Amino acid sequence: MISTGKEKGGNRKRMQYIKLDKISLKNNPVINEKWVQSIIAKDPSVLGLGDILLKDIERKQPRAGRLDLLFQDENNRRYCVELQLGKTDESHIIRTIEYWDLEKKRYPQYEHIAVIIAEDITSRFLNVISLFNSHIPIIAIQMNAIKFEDQIGLQFVTVLDETALQNYSEEEEQELQISVDRKYWEDKATKDIVTLTDKLLAIIHNNIDENIKLKYNKFYIGLERNGLINNFITFKPRKMNIIIQPKLERNSDYDTMIENTGLDFLDYDPRGRRYRIKLTKEDIETHREVLVQLFKGAEKYYNN
Repeated sequence: MISTGKEKGGNRKRMQYIKLDKISLKNNPVINEKWVQSIIAKDPSVLGLGDILLKDIERKQPRAGRLDLLFQDENNRRYCVELQLGKTDESHIIRTIEYWDLEKKRYPQYEHIAVIIAEDITSRFLNVISLFNSHIPIIAIQMNAIKFEDQIGLQFVTVLDETALQNYSEEEEQELQISVDRKYWEDKATKDIVTLTDKLLAIIHNNIDENIKLKYNKFYIGLERNGLINNFITFKPRKMNIIIQPKLERNSDYDTMIENTGLDFLDYDPRGRRYRIKLTKEDIETHREVLVQLFKGAEKYYNN
């Protein structure tokens, strides 16, 4: 909480710091999981998952209890949310994945994402969740409860994204060069989605260099030029879309350009110095000129 006042001899405002108290909901005698559940259900935007709508609450599962919350976004992605006060534990993780799997099997026409929410996601369990993340789309969100006077606020912070890719530096890149073939990615994603890499490669051929080829690796699809690694951009096909990672120094011009087009900007990886953008087939056709600018900038940045 911040209050303001006027300094002597001028009109400038000064800021006063007020310490906010973080509390444990698990140990609170009044607030319980149902209360938190109702807050999220009434205003799903607090989770930071975008424009999502509540589909169900306490959704009954066959022989497996009830799913806390089910949301759906405009792209027909469904988010299977499991909530826990206090620390996350083995049963919480297992239950989240089990409900995600049941929903995915019951409604295969939708893309499903598992979401685990807890007050305390320890580094140990974050490591465990990260292992699943490479095979199961799972998001981990830490919930913080802040008390001010007689009021309580909730803050939700994503600590693991379902689209998290391997973060790597140039020195580590050789360790990720585990070669696979095109079929590996067609099985992991779909044939139609993998063909999007061909469309993106065509943009590179037409605007940068016809000698550049796709290089299929276990963790991503990269690029090579004349037999040498040239990953100024990498791709990761998924079931419904493809994630591109152009290597660029982050600046406001690129941020504005991406945001103004309406492209699905996931985040910026400061360690790998890469933008992460989710694309559909329609995005590639509609925003070709923007992609050309990103690709040219990434190629120049990577090779200079």
